Amino acid sequence: MVFDLGGVLADFGGVGPMRDLAGIDSDEELWRRWLACESVRAFERGHCTPEDFATGLVAEWELTVQPADLLAAFRGWLVGPYAGAEDLVRQVGETVTVACLSNTNAVHWEAGASRWPMLAEFDRTFLSFQIGLVKPDREIFQHVVTELGLPARQVLFLDDNEVNVEAALDVGMQAQRTAGVAAARAAIIEAGVLPA
Repeated sequence: MVFDLGGVLADFGGVGPMRDLAGIDSDEELWRRWLACESVRAFERGHCTPEDFATGLVAEWELTVQPADLLAAFRGWLVGPYAGAEDLVRQVGETVTVACLSNTNAVHWEAGASRWPMLAEFDRTFLSFQIGLVKPDREIFQHVVTELGLPARQVLFLDDNEVNVEAALDVGMQAQRTAGVAAARAAIIEAGVLPA
């Protein structure tokens, strides 16, 4: 069982502020641009400094904010785990191996994500900035399957972004789009991992 963190088990509060900054109307469009943005991809692979990320993002998206101000706001956008997330991971972990697969970065990790008690419930953590790979690239899903030592078809992946779900399906994983703990629990019950 592999969980995305932001949007599935934890609140990433930056979607609204980033949409406002960029003048984007929908969450879907924001995530499409975010996941394809070279500055974001480099940062979340651990390949550039926070300052380079902010400077690149401001330039690529033509934002009307100074890079230092964007970076200061960015640090506060990670809110924390949703209610019930830790319990869900613990319950699933009593039945199967549990892992998380998250696009994240050193700024959010150091700002508090690294101290979430929920992380202790995972058997494995796959964090983009630590492994040098990012979703939705095929390589990150292949890496997870290889590291777990299971056939791809035996791995269920939950993510709140359709493009990541499609990429997981392409490597043979089971995958569903879910947002929040209740939807994740429902998908896990449907898959037969937890009893109804």
